[in-house]
Amino acid sequence: MTTIHKMHVRTGDLVEVISGKDKGKRGKVLKVMPRKGTVVVEGANMVKRHTRPTQKLPQGGILEKPAPLYASKVLLVCPTCGGGVRTGKKVLDNGNKVRVCRKCNETLDK
Repeated sequence: MTTIHKMHVRTGDLVEVISGKDKGKRGKVLKVMPRKGTVVVEGANMVKRHTRPTQKLPQGGILEKPAPLYASKVLLVCPTCGGGVRTGKKVLDNGNKVRVCRKCNETLDK
Protein backbone atom coordinates (compact mmCIF):
# COMPACT_ATOMS: atom_id res chain seq x y z
CA MET A 1 0.00 0.00 0.00
CA THR A 2 1.35 3.41 -0.94
CA THR A 3 1.28 6.40 1.36
CA ILE A 4 -0.46 9.55 0.20
CA HIS A 5 1.69 12.50 1.24
CA LYS A 6 0.27 15.73 2.61
CA MET A 7 1.14 18.42 0.07
CA HIS A 8 1.72 22.10 0.86
CA VAL A 9 1.57 23.18 -2.80
CA ARG A 10 -1.11 22.91 -5.46
CA THR A 11 -1.13 22.93 -9.25
CA GLY A 12 -0.69 26.49 -10.54
CA ASP A 13 1.22 27.79 -7.48
CA LEU A 14 4.41 29.82 -7.93
CA VAL A 15 7.22 28.04 -6.05
CA GLU A 16 10.94 28.45 -5.45
CA VAL A 17 13.41 25.53 -5.44
CA ILE A 18 15.42 25.57 -2.20
CA SER A 19 18.02 22.83 -2.80
CA GLY A 20 19.79 20.91 -5.54
CA LYS A 21 21.13 21.94 -8.93
CA ASP A 22 18.20 24.30 -9.58
CA LYS A 23 18.37 26.11 -6.21
CA GLY A 24 16.87 29.60 -6.47
CA LYS A 25 14.83 28.94 -9.61
CA ARG A 26 11.16 29.86 -9.60
CA GLY A 27 8.38 28.33 -11.63
CA LYS A 28 4.77 27.33 -11.78
CA VAL A 29 3.70 23.92 -10.46
CA LEU A 30 2.53 21.92 -13.48
CA LYS A 31 1.63 18.67 -11.74
CA VAL A 32 1.33 17.40 -8.14
CA MET A 33 1.73 13.69 -7.35
CA PRO A 34 0.73 13.08 -3.70
CA ARG A 35 1.27 9.29 -3.90
CA LYS A 36 4.96 9.85 -4.67
CA GLY A 37 5.36 13.13 -2.76
CA THR A 38 6.66 14.89 -5.86
CA VAL A 39 5.85 17.95 -7.96
CA VAL A 40 6.73 18.99 -11.53
CA VAL A 41 7.91 22.61 -11.70
CA GLU A 42 8.09 24.54 -14.96
CA GLY A 43 11.74 25.18 -15.92
CA ALA A 44 13.26 23.24 -13.00
CA ASN A 45 14.95 19.80 -13.03
CA MET A 46 15.04 19.67 -16.83
CA VAL A 47 16.01 16.33 -18.39
CA LYS A 48 16.76 15.35 -21.99
CA ARG A 49 14.42 12.76 -23.50
CA HIS A 50 15.52 10.95 -26.66
CA THR A 51 12.44 10.25 -28.78
CA ARG A 52 12.01 8.26 -31.96
CA PRO A 53 10.04 9.67 -34.85
CA THR A 54 6.25 9.37 -34.54
CA GLN A 55 3.29 10.78 -36.45
CA LYS A 56 2.97 13.48 -33.79
CA LEU A 57 6.70 14.33 -33.90
CA PRO A 58 7.97 13.23 -37.37
CA GLN A 59 11.60 14.31 -36.91
CA GLY A 60 12.09 12.73 -33.43
CA GLY A 61 15.19 13.98 -31.66
CA ILE A 62 16.15 15.15 -28.19
CA LEU A 63 13.45 16.96 -26.17
CA GLU A 64 13.92 18.79 -22.89
CA LYS A 65 11.18 18.38 -20.31
CA PRO A 66 10.82 18.99 -16.58
CA ALA A 67 11.15 15.93 -14.33
CA PRO A 68 9.50 15.54 -10.92
CA LEU A 69 11.29 16.66 -7.75
CA TYR A 70 10.40 16.09 -4.12
CA ALA A 71 7.84 18.52 -2.72
CA SER A 72 10.09 19.14 0.29
CA LYS A 73 12.58 20.87 -2.04
CA VAL A 74 10.15 23.67 -2.95
CA LEU A 75 8.65 26.58 -1.02
CA LEU A 76 5.56 28.55 -1.93
CA VAL A 77 6.33 32.15 -2.99
CA CYS A 78 4.45 34.83 -1.02
CA PRO A 79 3.40 37.79 -3.20
CA THR A 80 3.86 40.32 -0.36
CA CYS A 81 7.15 38.98 1.10
CA GLY A 82 8.50 38.25 -2.37
CA GLY A 83 10.33 35.06 -1.41
CA GLY A 84 9.80 31.41 -0.63
CA VAL A 85 8.00 31.03 2.70
CA ARG A 86 6.71 28.33 4.98
CA THR A 87 2.95 28.17 5.21
CA GLY A 88 0.34 27.58 7.86
CA LYS A 89 -3.40 26.96 7.84
CA LYS A 90 -6.11 29.29 9.07
CA VAL A 91 -9.87 28.72 9.31
CA LEU A 92 -11.98 31.67 8.14
CA ASP A 93 -15.33 32.76 9.62
CA ASN A 94 -17.23 30.99 6.83
CA GLY A 95 -15.48 27.67 7.63
CA ASN A 96 -13.04 27.65 4.70
CA LYS A 97 -9.39 26.68 5.30
CA VAL A 98 -6.76 28.90 3.68
CA ARG A 99 -2.97 28.87 3.57
CA VAL A 100 -1.21 31.78 5.27
CA CYS A 101 2.36 33.07 5.09
CA ARG A 102 4.37 32.43 8.27
CA LYS A 103 6.37 35.66 7.81
CA CYS A 104 3.74 38.31 7.10
CA ASN A 105 0.56 36.39 8.08
CA GLU A 106 -0.98 37.21 4.67
CA THR A 107 -3.51 34.88 3.04
CA LEU A 108 -2.01 32.98 0.08
CA ASP A 109 -5.22 31.48 -1.34
CA LYS A 110 -7.58 33.54 -3.45
